[in-house]
Amino acid sequence: MLSERRLQVLRAIVQDYVGTEEPVGSKALTERHSLGVSPATVRNDMAALEDEGYIAQPHTSAGRIPTDKGYRLFVDKLAGVKPMTGPERKAIQNFLDGAVDLDDVVGRTVRLLAQLTRQVAVVQYPSLTRSTVRHVELLSLAPARVMLVLITDTGRVEQRMVDCPAPFGESSLADLRARLNSRIAGRRFADVPQLVQDLPEAFEAEDRGTVTTVLSTLMETLVEETEERLMIGGTANLTRFGHDFPLTIRPILEALEEQVVLLKLLGEAGDSGMTVRIGHENAYEGLNSTSVVSVGYGSGGEAVAKLGVVGPTRMDYPGTMGAVRAVARYVGQILAES
Repeated sequence: MLSERRLQVLRAIVQDYVGTEEPVGSKALTERHSLGVSPATVRNDMAALEDEGYIAQPHTSAGRIPTDKGYRLFVDKLAGVKPMTGPERKAIQNFLDGAVDLDDVVGRTVRLLAQLTRQVAVVQYPSLTRSTVRHVELLSLAPARVMLVLITDTGRVEQRMVDCPAPFGESSLADLRARLNSRIAGRRFADVPQLVQDLPEAFEAEDRGTVTTVLSTLMETLVEETEERLMIGGTANLTRFGHDFPLTIRPILEALEEQVVLLKLLGEAGDSGMTVRIGHENAYEGLNSTSVVSVGYGSGGEAVAKLGVVGPTRMDYPGTMGAVRAVARYVGQILAES
């Protein structure tokens, strides 16, 4: 265990390095921070922190910079989440409140996160596997043609055309709509097949083929839409951090193009807690010089997806964690109200 004073020295090194982008020396630390000890004592503390792998010397003449292990201790023990100010929260709310549909909510969230943190923002669309059915609408377009509209609790809307095997009257369509909604509204996607399997039997023999066709289209919609979707923004922000990436930003850009990599980085959507992955904690090699801050969002107490940012390990962790958490909270409120 590090002594309280050495923890204070580590905190000061992280704060200075994040703020100045320059390796930090003992003299600068004692001048900038009231550590209450001499530069010589701070030098000893820094030597001990270096021996234990919390800081490193990038080149011989320089001061010290935090390692992944140093940032990890900073995030776990020394950094609180910096709350957003009142005006910042109001600005977030105003920007997101203008959204007209789910695509717009996700698009605005990506832009907002990238602007607030000046890093790369990644937002996962609400996962339909964790969604519930809000309503199913059936509209007659022609005697044997129906439009099926599926609306989820997260505001997602899916439309499909159904070509029926025989003409289907308005009264039969209204009956199917009512029976369908009474069975599946408010229920999870995963439960739907079981809930509707005997529904065709409730109709006259001549209508059963059409009911079965409509239900098949509904099932296909549920299955198709379980594929995870992401939106990414602010990639240009990486160019501001050129010197933070030892070789080039190319491996990071390649990783950001891999949807599977990004989904793994964000973590399990059902886990709503804040996750911070630093440097080599990211399994994907191209992202070893980055940190990822993510959190779940959703309506009610349950997370339906994740959002987060990717940036250099030299990151303002308290500010980034505060921004990510605040945005997730507002997006959750919008989904709940939509």
